[in-house]
Amino acid sequence: MKETIDLLEMSQYRVEKLPKRNLTITEQWLVKIGIPLAILVFVYLSWFADLSFLWNFEPAGLAKAAAKHYKELGHANFLAANRYLLALFAMALVLWITEAIPNYLTSLILIVSLVLTGVLDEDSAYAQLGHPVMWLNIMSFVLASMLVTTGVAKRFALWFIVKFGKNASTVFISFIIINTILSAFISATTAKAAILLPIFMVVAAIYGARPGTGRNNFGKNLVLQNLFCINIGASGFLTGSGANLLGASLIAGAIGSQIFYSEWLIAAFPVAMGLMFLGWWIGSRIIFPLSKEERIPHIEGGMDRLKDELKKLGPMSGLEIRSLMLFGIILLFWATDKFHGISPTAVSFVGAIVALLPRVGIVKWNDVDIPWHLLLFSAGAYTLGEAFKVTDLPSTMVGALFSHLGLGGHTHFWVFYVILTAAMIFSALLFQSKTMRVMIFVPIAIGVANNYGFSVLSLALPVALLAEHVYVLPFNSKPAALLFLTDHYSLPDTFKFGFTMMVIAWILNLFLGETWFRFLEITPNGVFGLW
Repeated sequence: MKETIDLLEMSQYRVEKLPKRNLTITEQWLVKIGIPLAILVFVYLSWFADLSFLWNFEPAGLAKAAAKHYKELGHANFLAANRYLLALFAMALVLWITEAIPNYLTSLILIVSLVLTGVLDEDSAYAQLGHPVMWLNIMSFVLASMLVTTGVAKRFALWFIVKFGKNASTVFISFIIINTILSAFISATTAKAAILLPIFMVVAAIYGARPGTGRNNFGKNLVLQNLFCINIGASGFLTGSGANLLGASLIAGAIGSQIFYSEWLIAAFPVAMGLMFLGWWIGSRIIFPLSKEERIPHIEGGMDRLKDELKKLGPMSGLEIRSLMLFGIILLFWATDKFHGISPTAVSFVGAIVALLPRVGIVKWNDVDIPWHLLLFSAGAYTLGEAFKVTDLPSTMVGALFSHLGLGGHTHFWVFYVILTAAMIFSALLFQSKTMRVMIFVPIAIGVANNYGFSVLSLALPVALLAEHVYVLPFNSKPAALLFLTDHYSLPDTFKFGFTMMVIAWILNLFLGETWFRFLEITPNGVFGLW
């Protein structure tokens, strides 16, 4: 007798029960050629490529850290360091894109290779594991584990859907708000996806959506818009993801002053909210329009099952209340950092210590889920950033490239703005890591600004704000890969919705460059002076 599947049983939709996605033929070939291609790229750039056109610089024109490094190494060794850095960067890029070996292993190889080739000394290379952003990431994972372990994140999401998800439109709006609030608390987009996936899978089933042959437009919209909101919600907060923190750190190092949580919030949060609501309208009205049948529940009493799930959690516990109070205080200190001067990292440290305190704390160390493989990958990216800093390679390469293209001091600011923002957002179609995209394009934006006399903030911050656009194809981010396994949409579906929103987001960024960013004095001719 065939076993009946209960579509409303939430436990069957847990992440660990989803089928593992098989690699496509293209991905299999990329894995096979990744290592030999990386070796060939490294050897060619290290010893055979003619790169003389890159090194037509005057030592006096180098950035401060690079000038110091130049003095320490001497002309010949400094040129060799630049050549090895370019070769190692290209090699790592090949390995990161093809995933021939795990990303964290590529980072470890990169770190030690930068030392062995003389690009960085050991102190500079190994110290990046202690980068303030690394510590903020670690402490944020401690705090996020607190919300997951106590169940308060799941309780909030269930309560909101039960309370406000009365029809199709309010369901979509509810998930936008849920994603926004969780983004303020949880810096890991994959963790948000894991929390929300069972809930929106049950809601999709209530509205008649089934994986595979039973797909409908409600299910396509619900899953794809959650993927979109998981990423775009993160863009509204400095602590929304490690990529945001890395971008802010790179910009802060270039301008010599901190990018505050409150400043990022003012610039990015309204944009994120606008994009999420725009995504809901375009998805459900234009790309996958909902029929009358898809706007009403198909399973009688379906929402009651969500109420039952909420009841199973019981009354709110003292641990849940304490975790909410602690995170509320942390958010208050984050949002007011411009006034008290305490960094988000220091605030997170104190919050994590309180959360872990014996007897009075909220979570135990064994319950904390810290993805060390992601942190090691990030350490490699930060080490690469330090190498860029001491060699000034991005500025050198940008200068050579733009000179070749005929772009010079006479070129208008908005030409660079259009080129750099387009390169950043559309590179997400090829790259798996948003951290890596930040590591590539933010230093390039900084180099362009320095080379051509523009404010670093005017180019680098709009570029950094585009880091979270990683939702078009399944390999673009971990949440994208995870949600593709739900089988509620096809590859053409995700490309159609994702690429449309990507183009709209870029056009919106151009418009903001002339309006909102000008108002905040990020781009030239600002009138208000927040920065």
